[in-house]
Amino acid sequence: MLDEAEIGRKIKQLRQERGLNLVELAARTGFTKGYISKVENSKKSPPVSTLITIATALGVSLATIFSDEENKKSITLVKKSERKMMARDGTAFGYSYEPLALGYPERRMEPYILTLPVRTKGQGVFQHSGQEMLFVLEGKMRFTHGDTELVVEEGDCVYFDASVPHFGAAEGSKDVKCLMVIYSET
Repeated sequence: MLDEAEIGRKIKQLRQERGLNLVELAARTGFTKGYISKVENSKKSPPVSTLITIATALGVSLATIFSDEENKKSITLVKKSERKMMARDGTAFGYSYEPLALGYPERRMEPYILTLPVRTKGQGVFQHSGQEMLFVLEGKMRFTHGDTELVVEEGDCVYFDASVPHFGAAEGSKDVKCLMVIYSET
């Protein structure tokens, strides 16, 4: 399992293996050359949606970016004590997430515990290929998907097309914790 600094190095390694420079990867992703450089040098902790975009541009799965294991497995166990918090306050919005299935190669689902803080650093809109599910474990959030706005509370689940612009924000005085699963065919 890679930590945040290793993820940046892994992205750089994958980019270089494909013979791409920063400008070319930036063009493929729609991000700036400077932003890609900051991600590779671990000066930016991108949200999962950004990592999906980068993985797609590199022609790899998100699992490839997160994992340092190349061997085939048919099962993996990630103990609670082994989970690593990613992007604690590193994303532009203060979101944090804990990967739940690192070590399983070539997975198509990416499960996380996502935390949306009460006070975000900004409002981010996410859009990426695939489908996504959010199951609220704690708290209450206002979730926007395209033109639809929903109040999603503890125990509620929302499943949606992730290619439609979407975002969530904590409501009330408590951070929101969600089980988030992203499915991607890449």
